[in-house]
Amino acid sequence: MRVAFTARHYKPSKRLKEYAVDEITKLEKVFDGIISCDIVLDYQKEIQIAEINVVVHGQKLTVIEKTEDIYKSIDLAVGKMERQLIRYKEKKQQHADKALSN
Repeated sequence: MRVAFTARHYKPSKRLKEYAVDEITKLEKVFDGIISCDIVLDYQKEIQIAEINVVVHGQKLTVIEKTEDIYKSIDLAVGKMERQLIRYKEKKQQHADKALSN
């Protein structure tokens, strides 16, 4: 899985970057068909924004979380993405099962 990291409007610490990348790599345990992932962290006034874009077999899944703490934003975004990947995986499996039964 290719991981790209972007920070807007500020320079992130090395620890923050490593934390975000480590959290994203955990998504591979949920679904191993992830082609690439983009992490975008943004800072607007007192709001910390974490955006995750994941590309899986021709489809792009996107999650955005906004809180006062960037680590909390990352955790919430990863949780949402995990749920989206599980839903995507189940939907893909249902289509495969349906095709086999016909």
